[in-house]
Amino acid sequence: MVTHVRAEEQGDERGALLDFIEEQRGGIRRSLLGLTEEQAASRPSASELSLSGLLKHVAEVEQGWVARAKGEAPAVKRDESNWHECFVLADGETVVSQLAYWEKVAAETEAFLRAVPSLDDTFALPNDPWFPPEGRVSMRWLALHLIRETARHAGHADIIRESLDGKTAFELVAMDRGTTSWG
Repeated sequence: MVTHVRAEEQGDERGALLDFIEEQRGGIRRSLLGLTEEQAASRPSASELSLSGLLKHVAEVEQGWVARAKGEAPAVKRDESNWHECFVLADGETVVSQLAYWEKVAAETEAFLRAVPSLDDTFALPNDPWFPPEGRVSMRWLALHLIRETARHAGHADIIRESLDGKTAFELVAMDRGTTSWG
């Protein structure tokens, strides 16, 4: 899992954007290391957020945005009536199944962003009240939005994990690398 994004190869803007998305995905994945399903679903703060819920949410949001960019409907239609469901595992969903789903979504995101003719190409925003009417955004905007969305929730995941068992991002990176210390 990426913990530092190296400078891109000259002219590889797509690669740099994809590496930054992956760096933030790694933060969320690491927050789940060594936890049981019950721990991952727990809500140790005043927030309604759990680590497994954040995992489901970021995977679903990433899939939805890439689908929109392709001119397709998201796999799951969310509105005010069911928005809360994207933050809770249900119907046999597990952390392992959500991680596998997100891995598939991540591969689709990379393949799509590498294949579009230009990062300046645009797609229509959904016809939702929180978007401007007839709004359009670029593929570059899509990548930056995925970085922002994932990073925001990676920060939430850090706080939730530390609230659960005191483990910080430093300790989780060491666990992920199979080491016990930094340096």
